[in-house]
Amino acid sequence: MRFGRILVEGKPEYCIVENNKVRVVTGNIFGSWQTSSRTMDLQHAEFLSPVNPSKIVAVGLNYRDHAQEMNEELPEEPLIFLKPPSVVIGPGEPIILPRGAGRVDYEAELAIVIGKMGKRIPLEDARHYILGYTCLNDVTARELQSRDGQWTRAKSFDTFCPLGPWIATEFRPDSQKIELFLNGELKQQSNTNQLIFNAYQLVSHISSIMTLLPGDVIATGTPSGVGPLAAGDIVEVSIEGLGILDNPVRG
Repeated sequence: MRFGRILVEGKPEYCIVENNKVRVVTGNIFGSWQTSSRTMDLQHAEFLSPVNPSKIVAVGLNYRDHAQEMNEELPEEPLIFLKPPSVVIGPGEPIILPRGAGRVDYEAELAIVIGKMGKRIPLEDARHYILGYTCLNDVTARELQSRDGQWTRAKSFDTFCPLGPWIATEFRPDSQKIELFLNGELKQQSNTNQLIFNAYQLVSHISSIMTLLPGDVIATGTPSGVGPLAAGDIVEVSIEGLGILDNPVRG
């Protein structure tokens, strides 16, 4: 099943994506919900970010090929940081380059969407706390990241977390192609089988530190090939089985 969030008569509504149609659902996709009779063609639907998370927990240096590219040793445990919920935008919304921030990079990532509250989740139970998966772009002000020596400012500008286009509940995260295209040119290409810590390990580990809430997002890290964005660019994150997240870039 694919859950999305669309704009209907100026109001955000959850929906189910069914082939070339979207069907509005009522209720709470993290609890009790049901389908309605309202439908529209997929091509006419205006998609928003599929969730409004209370937090985005992101993971650094979690692809073997990226660690090799950076000449870094593999971490012994996940390296986590937070992005505030105010960074989230949906498909088609513009990434805004902050004035004076210097180089700003794209980072294609697989995102986990939490389905129910969890704390200290055992590894063997982690899959039961995941609603599904979506695409994410962990936009980063690279020069500020280096200058500050920590990542909060570099990761937290408004629009620095495109998310979408929808949540796939039956997606298998263990071996899927992940790519990023900049103006149609392939820039990142890897597979989720290159993850150092897989989705279930991340959910278990992060929940041992903080309570995970329905709708929270875990960004699982980016593969090799990160690079700069410029005003006028179109950036697309593509993950096999999930779809394409596309966003224009503005100065």
